[in-house]
Amino acid sequence: MEGLCPKCGAHLTSSFKFCPGCASEVIAIVPHEAAPPEKAPVKEAFSGLLLGAIVGPAMIVTGAMLCLTGLGVFLGVPLIIGGVIAPLVGPIVGMNSLRGNCPWCGAKVSSLNAKGSFECEACRKRVAVIDHKFVQAA
Repeated sequence: MEGLCPKCGAHLTSSFKFCPGCASEVIAIVPHEAAPPEKAPVKEAFSGLLLGAIVGPAMIVTGAMLCLTGLGVFLGVPLIIGGVIAPLVGPIVGMNSLRGNCPWCGAKVSSLNAKGSFECEACRKRVAVIDHKFVQAA
């Protein structure tokens, strides 16, 4: 890790105990000003991918079991196809979700399946989603 001497501003590495420029003792290295971290372009896509990765194999196994019973054409094959597509559809569903706090009670809430408003699990009051924010619904 590189940094700057707090007294004279010389470049230091973490192995230095004394500054080579001014010979003062270096207690802690002051890090360089770094560029702000890049934000992820999609907030909740990973949770959708995780959901798809869990649901997908379950659908494939269930579809394979139904194929063994003779119901494969009607139920098994569509489940297998759905299981293959689930990890791809999961992030699309997760992209539109919003997470935050309930405006009524402050509990953590998610709008993954909301169509405009939903009920808070903690306080049982209606929460609306307006302009990507949680607001109190009438």
